[in-house]
Amino acid sequence: MIGTSSYSGTLSGAWRSLRDIHAHREMLGLLIRRDLKARYKDSALGFVWTLIRPLTQLAIYYIVIGKFLSAERGIPDFAVYIFTGLTAYSLFSEIIGGSTASIVGNAGLIKKVYLPREVFPLASVGSALFNFMIQVVILLAATIAVGEPPLTVEIFYVIPALLVILTFGTALGLLLSAANVYLRDIQYLVEVVLLIMLWASPVVYSWEMVKSFVGEGLLLEVYTNNPVTLAVLGFQRAFWVGGHDAVAYPEDLLLRLVIALGFGIVFLFGFQRVFSRLQGNFAQEL
Repeated sequence: MIGTSSYSGTLSGAWRSLRDIHAHREMLGLLIRRDLKARYKDSALGFVWTLIRPLTQLAIYYIVIGKFLSAERGIPDFAVYIFTGLTAYSLFSEIIGGSTASIVGNAGLIKKVYLPREVFPLASVGSALFNFMIQVVILLAATIAVGEPPLTVEIFYVIPALLVILTFGTALGLLLSAANVYLRDIQYLVEVVLLIMLWASPVVYSWEMVKSFVGEGLLLEVYTNNPVTLAVLGFQRAFWVGGHDAVAYPEDLLLRLVIALGFGIVFLFGFQRVFSRLQGNFAQEL
Protein backbone atom coordinates (compact mmCIF):
# COMPACT_ATOMS: atom_id res chain seq x y z
CA MET A 1 0.00 0.00 0.00
CA ILE A 2 2.88 2.37 0.75
CA GLY A 3 4.34 1.78 -2.70
CA THR A 4 0.96 2.37 -4.35
CA SER A 5 0.42 5.56 -2.34
CA SER A 6 3.88 6.84 -3.23
CA TYR A 7 3.30 6.09 -6.92
CA SER A 8 -0.08 7.83 -6.88
CA GLY A 9 1.46 10.84 -5.17
CA THR A 10 4.19 11.01 -7.81
CA LEU A 11 1.65 10.90 -10.61
CA SER A 12 -0.55 13.54 -8.99
CA GLY A 13 2.49 15.75 -8.44
CA ALA A 14 3.47 15.46 -12.10
CA TRP A 15 -0.10 16.23 -13.16
CA ARG A 16 -0.19 19.33 -10.92
CA SER A 17 3.07 20.56 -12.43
CA LEU A 18 1.70 20.05 -15.93
CA ARG A 19 -1.48 21.98 -15.11
CA ASP A 20 0.59 24.76 -13.54
CA ILE A 21 2.73 25.06 -16.66
CA HIS A 22 -0.38 25.11 -18.84
CA ALA A 23 -1.89 27.86 -16.70
CA HIS A 24 1.24 29.95 -17.30
CA ARG A 25 1.51 29.16 -21.01
CA GLU A 26 1.28 32.84 -21.95
CA MET A 27 4.26 33.63 -19.75
CA LEU A 28 6.11 30.72 -21.35
CA GLY A 29 5.44 32.27 -24.77
CA LEU A 30 6.73 35.63 -23.54
CA LEU A 31 9.91 34.01 -22.21
CA ILE A 32 10.53 32.28 -25.54
CA ARG A 33 10.14 35.56 -27.42
CA ARG A 34 12.35 37.32 -24.88
CA ASP A 35 15.10 34.70 -25.31
CA LEU A 36 14.97 35.03 -29.08
CA LYS A 37 15.07 38.83 -29.01
CA ALA A 38 17.79 38.98 -26.33
CA ARG A 39 20.05 36.66 -28.29
CA TYR A 40 20.47 39.13 -31.13
CA LYS A 41 19.67 42.38 -29.32
CA ASP A 42 21.33 45.45 -30.88
CA SER A 43 22.57 43.27 -33.76
CA ALA A 44 22.32 44.76 -37.23
CA LEU A 45 21.67 41.37 -38.85
CA GLY A 46 19.41 40.00 -36.11
CA PHE A 47 18.02 36.56 -36.88
CA VAL A 48 20.22 36.29 -39.98
CA TRP A 49 22.90 35.07 -37.55
CA THR A 50 20.72 32.00 -37.05
CA LEU A 51 21.53 31.14 -40.66
CA ILE A 52 25.17 32.27 -40.70
CA ARG A 53 26.40 29.98 -37.92
CA PRO A 54 25.18 26.63 -39.31
CA LEU A 55 26.18 27.63 -42.85
CA THR A 56 29.67 28.49 -41.60
CA GLN A 57 29.89 25.13 -39.83
CA LEU A 58 28.73 23.43 -43.00
CA ALA A 59 31.39 25.18 -45.10
CA ILE A 60 34.16 24.30 -42.63
CA TYR A 61 33.18 20.66 -42.30
CA TYR A 62 32.59 20.27 -46.03
CA ILE A 63 35.92 21.79 -47.07
CA VAL A 64 38.21 20.64 -44.25
CA ILE A 65 36.67 17.27 -43.38
CA GLY A 66 35.11 16.39 -46.72
CA LYS A 67 37.66 17.70 -49.21
CA PHE A 68 41.00 17.98 -47.38
CA LEU A 69 40.59 14.82 -45.28
CA SER A 70 38.59 13.00 -47.97
CA ALA A 71 35.77 12.03 -45.61
CA GLU A 72 33.28 12.51 -48.43
CA ARG A 73 34.46 9.37 -50.22
CA GLY A 74 31.59 6.90 -50.29
CA ILE A 75 29.13 9.52 -48.97
CA PRO A 76 27.00 11.00 -51.80
CA ASP A 77 25.70 14.56 -51.46
CA PHE A 78 28.17 15.07 -48.63
CA ALA A 79 27.09 18.67 -47.96
CA VAL A 80 23.47 17.60 -47.45
CA TYR A 81 24.66 14.70 -45.29
CA ILE A 82 26.63 17.00 -42.98
CA PHE A 83 23.92 19.63 -42.73
CA THR A 84 21.31 16.99 -41.92
CA GLY A 85 23.36 15.76 -38.98
CA LEU A 86 24.19 19.29 -37.85
CA THR A 87 20.51 20.25 -37.92
CA ALA A 88 19.58 17.37 -35.64
CA TYR A 89 22.56 17.75 -33.31
CA SER A 90 22.27 21.54 -33.08
CA LEU A 91 18.72 21.20 -31.78
CA PHE A 92 19.81 18.80 -29.05
CA SER A 93 22.87 20.88 -28.17
CA GLU A 94 20.92 24.14 -28.02
CA ILE A 95 18.22 22.62 -25.81
CA ILE A 96 20.77 21.23 -23.36
CA GLY A 97 23.03 24.30 -23.32
CA GLY A 98 20.19 26.81 -22.97
CA SER A 99 18.24 24.80 -20.41
CA THR A 100 21.26 24.19 -18.18
CA ALA A 101 21.84 27.92 -17.69
CA SER A 102 18.16 28.90 -17.68
CA ILE A 103 17.46 28.90 -13.93
CA VAL A 104 20.66 30.70 -12.95
CA GLY A 105 20.21 33.13 -15.83
CA ASN A 106 16.74 34.07 -14.59
CA ALA A 107 17.70 34.39 -10.92
CA GLY A 108 16.27 37.90 -10.58
CA LEU A 109 12.87 36.89 -11.94
CA ILE A 110 12.73 33.72 -9.85
CA LYS A 111 13.33 35.68 -6.66
CA LYS A 112 10.59 38.22 -7.39
CA VAL A 113 7.75 36.42 -9.17
CA TYR A 114 6.09 33.06 -8.70
CA LEU A 115 6.16 30.94 -11.81
CA PRO A 116 6.43 27.20 -12.24
CA ARG A 117 10.20 26.91 -12.49
CA GLU A 118 9.92 24.46 -15.38
CA VAL A 119 8.94 27.30 -17.73
CA PHE A 120 12.54 28.55 -17.82
CA PRO A 121 14.12 25.41 -19.28
CA LEU A 122 11.03 24.96 -21.44
CA ALA A 123 11.56 28.46 -22.85
CA SER A 124 15.02 27.33 -23.95
CA VAL A 125 13.41 24.36 -25.68
CA GLY A 126 11.00 26.71 -27.47
CA SER A 127 13.71 29.07 -28.72
CA ALA A 128 15.82 26.10 -29.85
CA LEU A 129 12.84 24.79 -31.84
CA PHE A 130 12.45 28.17 -33.56
CA ASN A 131 16.08 28.11 -34.71
CA PHE A 132 15.68 24.46 -35.70
CA MET A 133 12.77 25.27 -38.01
CA ILE A 134 14.89 27.88 -39.80
CA GLN A 135 17.65 25.31 -40.32
CA VAL A 136 15.14 22.78 -41.63
CA VAL A 137 14.07 25.29 -44.28
CA ILE A 138 17.73 25.65 -45.33
CA LEU A 139 18.11 21.88 -45.34
CA LEU A 140 15.08 21.43 -47.58
CA ALA A 141 16.42 24.09 -49.94
CA ALA A 142 19.76 22.23 -50.07
CA THR A 143 18.08 18.93 -50.95
CA ILE A 144 16.20 20.65 -53.77
CA ALA A 145 19.41 22.29 -54.99
CA VAL A 146 21.16 18.92 -55.37
CA GLY A 147 18.11 17.41 -57.04
CA GLU A 148 17.28 15.01 -54.19
CA PRO A 149 14.23 16.43 -52.34
CA PRO A 150 12.93 14.17 -49.54
CA LEU A 151 9.76 13.11 -51.33
CA THR A 152 9.78 9.51 -50.14
CA VAL A 153 7.84 7.73 -47.43
CA GLU A 154 11.01 7.70 -45.31
CA ILE A 155 10.50 11.40 -44.57
CA PHE A 156 8.34 10.15 -41.69
CA TYR A 157 11.51 9.04 -39.88
CA VAL A 158 11.82 12.68 -38.86
CA ILE A 159 8.86 12.34 -36.48
CA PRO A 160 10.29 9.76 -34.04
CA ALA A 161 13.79 11.23 -34.46
CA LEU A 162 12.58 14.71 -33.52
CA LEU A 163 10.56 13.36 -30.59
CA VAL A 164 13.62 11.49 -29.29
CA ILE A 165 15.64 14.73 -29.32
CA LEU A 166 12.86 16.68 -27.62
CA THR A 167 12.16 14.13 -24.88
CA PHE A 168 15.78 13.44 -23.99
CA GLY A 169 16.79 17.09 -24.43
CA THR A 170 13.97 18.36 -22.22
CA ALA A 171 14.52 15.65 -19.62
CA LEU A 172 18.24 16.33 -19.35
CA GLY A 173 17.61 20.08 -19.51
CA LEU A 174 15.35 19.91 -16.45
CA LEU A 175 17.84 17.82 -14.51
CA LEU A 176 20.91 19.88 -15.45
CA SER A 177 19.21 23.24 -14.91
CA ALA A 178 18.37 22.21 -11.34
CA ALA A 179 21.82 20.73 -10.69
CA ASN A 180 23.48 23.89 -12.02
CA VAL A 181 21.82 25.95 -9.28
CA TYR A 182 23.69 23.96 -6.64
CA LEU A 183 26.91 23.38 -8.58
CA ARG A 184 27.72 26.10 -11.11
CA ASP A 185 30.47 24.03 -12.75
CA ILE A 186 27.73 21.95 -14.38
CA GLN A 187 27.19 24.41 -17.23
CA TYR A 188 30.89 24.40 -18.12
CA LEU A 189 31.04 20.62 -17.96
CA VAL A 190 28.01 20.46 -20.25
CA GLU A 191 29.82 22.56 -22.87
CA VAL A 192 32.69 20.07 -22.92
CA VAL A 193 30.40 17.04 -23.05
CA LEU A 194 28.37 18.53 -25.91
CA LEU A 195 31.55 19.10 -27.90
CA ILE A 196 32.57 15.47 -27.36
CA MET A 197 29.11 14.23 -28.28
CA LEU A 198 29.22 16.11 -31.58
CA TRP A 199 32.25 14.11 -32.69
CA ALA A 200 30.83 10.94 -31.13
CA SER A 201 27.78 11.18 -33.39
CA PRO A 202 27.67 10.26 -37.11
CA VAL A 203 27.59 13.86 -38.32
CA VAL A 204 30.85 14.15 -40.31
CA TYR A 205 31.33 10.42 -40.81
CA SER A 206 28.86 7.62 -41.52
CA TRP A 207 27.54 4.96 -39.16
CA GLU A 208 28.88 2.41 -41.63
CA MET A 209 32.42 3.69 -41.01
CA VAL A 210 31.97 3.09 -37.29
CA LYS A 211 30.71 -0.42 -37.98
CA SER A 212 33.71 -1.22 -40.17
CA PHE A 213 36.06 0.13 -37.50
CA VAL A 214 34.65 -1.51 -34.33
CA GLY A 215 32.95 -4.49 -35.98
CA GLU A 216 29.83 -6.23 -34.79
CA GLY A 217 29.32 -6.52 -31.07
CA LEU A 218 28.51 -4.72 -27.84
CA LEU A 219 30.52 -1.58 -28.60
CA LEU A 220 28.64 -1.00 -31.85
CA GLU A 221 25.30 -1.57 -30.10
CA VAL A 222 26.18 0.93 -27.37
CA TYR A 223 27.20 3.50 -29.97
CA THR A 224 24.16 2.90 -32.16
CA ASN A 225 21.58 2.99 -29.38
CA ASN A 226 22.79 6.32 -28.06
CA PRO A 227 19.63 8.46 -28.46
CA VAL A 228 21.58 11.23 -30.20
CA THR A 229 23.06 8.77 -32.69
CA LEU A 230 19.62 7.29 -33.37
CA ALA A 231 18.10 10.75 -33.86
CA VAL A 232 20.86 11.81 -36.27
CA LEU A 233 20.42 8.57 -38.23
CA GLY A 234 16.65 9.15 -38.31
CA PHE A 235 17.14 12.62 -39.75
CA GLN A 236 19.56 11.27 -42.34
CA ARG A 237 17.06 8.58 -43.33
CA ALA A 238 14.38 11.25 -43.69
CA PHE A 239 16.25 14.02 -45.55
CA TRP A 240 19.37 12.48 -47.10
CA VAL A 241 17.77 10.80 -50.09
CA GLY A 242 21.07 10.40 -51.92
CA GLY A 243 22.32 8.01 -49.25
CA HIS A 244 19.37 5.63 -49.07
CA ASP A 245 21.03 3.04 -51.30
CA ALA A 246 24.65 4.12 -50.88
CA VAL A 247 25.29 3.39 -47.19
CA ALA A 248 24.04 0.97 -44.58
CA TYR A 249 21.86 1.83 -41.60
CA PRO A 250 21.40 -0.17 -38.40
CA GLU A 251 18.79 -2.90 -38.59
CA ASP A 252 15.35 -1.98 -37.21
CA LEU A 253 16.18 1.74 -37.02
CA LEU A 254 12.53 2.71 -36.66
CA LEU A 255 12.01 0.20 -33.84
CA ARG A 256 15.15 1.47 -32.10
CA LEU A 257 13.83 5.04 -32.34
CA VAL A 258 10.46 4.04 -30.87
CA ILE A 259 12.16 2.20 -27.98
CA ALA A 260 14.44 5.21 -27.37
CA LEU A 261 11.37 7.45 -27.35
CA GLY A 262 9.80 5.24 -24.68
CA PHE A 263 12.90 5.56 -22.51
CA GLY A 264 12.93 9.31 -23.17
CA ILE A 265 9.38 9.68 -21.86
CA VAL A 266 10.30 7.73 -18.73
CA PHE A 267 13.37 9.93 -18.17
CA LEU A 268 11.30 13.08 -18.77
CA PHE A 269 8.80 12.02 -16.12
CA GLY A 270 11.52 11.00 -13.65
CA PHE A 271 13.73 14.05 -14.11
CA GLN A 272 10.76 16.39 -13.82
CA ARG A 273 10.04 14.90 -10.40
CA VAL A 274 13.71 15.38 -9.42
CA PHE A 275 13.48 18.99 -10.63
CA SER A 276 10.30 19.46 -8.59
CA ARG A 277 12.03 18.24 -5.43
CA LEU A 278 15.08 20.44 -5.94
CA GLN A 279 13.28 23.66 -6.88
CA GLY A 280 12.19 24.43 -3.30
CA ASN A 281 15.59 25.93 -2.47
CA PHE A 282 16.26 27.70 -5.77
CA ALA A 283 15.59 31.20 -4.42
CA GLN A 284 17.90 30.69 -1.43
CA GLU A 285 20.71 29.21 -3.56
CA LEU A 286 20.44 31.97 -6.15
